[in-house]
Amino acid sequence: MDLDYIKAQLPYCSPFLFVDELIFADENGISGTYTFKEDLDFYKGHFKNNPVTPGVILTETMAQIGMVCLGIYLLDKDLNKEFTKDTLIAFTSADIQFIKPVYPNEKVTVISKKIFFRFGKLKCDVSMKNEAGQEVCKGTIAGMITTKL
Repeated sequence: MDLDYIKAQLPYCSPFLFVDELIFADENGISGTYTFKEDLDFYKGHFKNNPVTPGVILTETMAQIGMVCLGIYLLDKDLNKEFTKDTLIAFTSADIQFIKPVYPNEKVTVISKKIFFRFGKLKCDVSMKNEAGQEVCKGTIAGMITTKL
């Protein structure tokens, strides 16, 4: 499957799209990158004179790349279903450890490994690394993929 196709199916747009590039995808996992540009609104107040990317945004970035993009890939590959306007992805849980701060203009890489995908539920181990290859956060995320009723 074309990685640009996966990205084009994402139900997000700027300023809430946290996927710049997908590097790799297969039935066991996915990886991709995002650069946190310094002009993003949340840096204005988190924190004054020392901007740091909020943990909730790091979690969202890992979810968009590591769960949603992988879910789109698996829907097509495993279930022979397409991601359509009627497909819903619901974030159900996250257990994330934050190890190092991520600053404005840092490029991060998210690596996600599928734990399981069954009955529309996807659970993944995720890790985020900075450009130096240092792990900045890691954990487990899960979500449901379903269609509108």
